Amino acid sequence: MFNKNIKLIIAVLIAVWAVFEFTKGHILNGISILLLAGIFVFLYFKNEILLLAFLKLRKQDFVGGTKLLDKIKNPAASLTKKQEGYYNFLRGIMISQTNLTQAEKFFKRALQLGLAMNHDKAMAKLQLAGIALTKRRKREATNLIAEAKKLDKHGMLNDQIKMVKQQMKKI
Repeated sequence: MFNKNIKLIIAVLIAVWAVFEFTKGHILNGISILLLAGIFVFLYFKNEILLLAFLKLRKQDFVGGTKLLDKIKNPAASLTKKQEGYYNFLRGIMISQTNLTQAEKFFKRALQLGLAMNHDKAMAKLQLAGIALTKRRKREATNLIAEAKKLDKHGMLNDQIKMVKQQMKKI
């Protein structure tokens, strides 16, 4: 909703208000107000629209997730670098249902900007491998599957990797 810099300014103003409450002797009010400032600091690092879009994705509501992502007008200015990576990751997943070429661009951009967790990187590379297979680029798909397998240390994507490998054998 708010720009990332506005969130920090609000958090600082609320923290100043908490210090004022501490000096007046209202300790419980000061602690409560500091918790309120903590919410704005949390929302600086975790964008609220991206969190809601992840929930929509989890419920398989691609239309609702796309509408939420459309609310972010200028991702480069309003999001941090990692958040912009996740924005592109989510956008790629939503668009992969209809337009593979555009989804490929979003996944590559997400990997370029950086994703925080290895299984997210593995998922993006696995999606790119699937797109490469549909475009008959077998060598690229093989490399992407190998990279995804390295990143998936806990074996969460083993079934999906096996499915993509079976599809590769058919080509």
